[in-house]
Amino acid sequence: MSGSSQNSKVTALSSASGSGPDWPERWKTLEHGIRVGRYVDEDFAQLEYDKLWSKVWQAAARVDEIPAVNDFTTYEIGDQSVFLVRSDADTIKAYHNVCPHRGTALTEGAGTFDHGNIICPFHGWRWDTEGANHYILAREEFKNGELCAADVALKELQCEVYAGFVFINFDSDPQPFDEFIAPVRELCDDLNIGEMRHYWWKSIPVDSNWKVAQEAFFEGYHVPATHPQLETAAADFIYGEKIEGEFEEYNHHNVAYDTFDNGHGRFYAGKASNYQGNVKRFAINKDPVDAMADRLQLLVDGMDAQVLQADVDLLRTLKGNIPEDSNLGAEYVRVLYADAAEKERPMPKLTPEILSMWGGMIFIFPNLLILPQAGNAMIYRVRPHPEDVNRSTFEIYSTRTLPAAAPRERAVVEVVDNPDDPDQVYLIPRQDLGNLKRIQKGLHSRSIRQVWLASYNEKIILGMHQEMDTYLQAE
Repeated sequence: MSGSSQNSKVTALSSASGSGPDWPERWKTLEHGIRVGRYVDEDFAQLEYDKLWSKVWQAAARVDEIPAVNDFTTYEIGDQSVFLVRSDADTIKAYHNVCPHRGTALTEGAGTFDHGNIICPFHGWRWDTEGANHYILAREEFKNGELCAADVALKELQCEVYAGFVFINFDSDPQPFDEFIAPVRELCDDLNIGEMRHYWWKSIPVDSNWKVAQEAFFEGYHVPATHPQLETAAADFIYGEKIEGEFEEYNHHNVAYDTFDNGHGRFYAGKASNYQGNVKRFAINKDPVDAMADRLQLLVDGMDAQVLQADVDLLRTLKGNIPEDSNLGAEYVRVLYADAAEKERPMPKLTPEILSMWGGMIFIFPNLLILPQAGNAMIYRVRPHPEDVNRSTFEIYSTRTLPAAAPRERAVVEVVDNPDDPDQVYLIPRQDLGNLKRIQKGLHSRSIRQVWLASYNEKIILGMHQEMDTYLQAE
């Protein structure tokens, strides 16, 4: 996917490899860890462009970026640029972002094609949103006057709309999308991810490799140290003067992890979910409603995504109103769904498995993370920097289902220029992103050859790299 001078070197190396053992040691996926070259070597990043990003299904946009007919948005990965356009109310098309005349990029950012006309700003050649050419200035001068519209039709990419996302694939004969998404389709469907709509969307530059950036969110193991306000007792133990014995109340002990075919994965709370009645760990010396609401308020104030203020306000209405034959978790779910029904707001399927996903994460390979809750979802998408293996772009989407009568806003990205600015980035993502530069710096140390992975808590990371290898080692 790139015209880098390293292409010939990487192509020769990758075609000769065929299988992992012939790779450089620095690139290997191990049984218990990952070699650091996968995060810091420019040649490995180039191989990803050539053999992963050029073949894999990837989320290029959300449908609410292009809600109206003739709306377009631009997606870039490496040195490749694509634009997506809503050609009619039910159809989205994806095209290579290039004029076939002299190579001009036809779009930048997002906007609307007036009257459905796609016009090259260089010489005024014109197409419709179906990709058909309608005008060539001085047509008689091209191809002895025989240049026809079919010669210069826009080049379309494979494109699928699913769960509120527009997925594209650069390969002309890719893995069928239904097969690709099958391992997580039921979860996404039952969580009603396809009904999520724009609340806010931020694009944040980070000083780490794209894999480092997203792997920070593949486990709950980091919470006590990175987010001490969320697990105060565990944080006090970790940061105490001395550590004796083992602290048994880490919340990550209650987290379950699954890896799926095609590199996908998830983590979830299982039966430990407070939405299924397990609120004891929040209720020491405090009213259970206050304890649970205070903790959720930390998520509102620290993220304003996944858990929203309206959710906490509903929870607080339960103080003193819990029937003796019920429990706080069940009553909270009841009022959430009653409020949604009154407003005709779509909600997740009400089953124990889906309740256990609230506060969890679904990973859609290779770079999309969905963190669902009660009719809300925080979504992460991480893309490599086109020129620097040590940098990436981290996007956060806050989404929610909307009442039937609520207006649908077009999603517009806010580009963050300072990730450390509390006015631009909320506390919890700021805490997470603050680790990334340190990790990337450490991975360049001459004293480290690999990162070690916990066999259970970090199994999604290993699964992601193993799936990457099926692309990178393919003939």
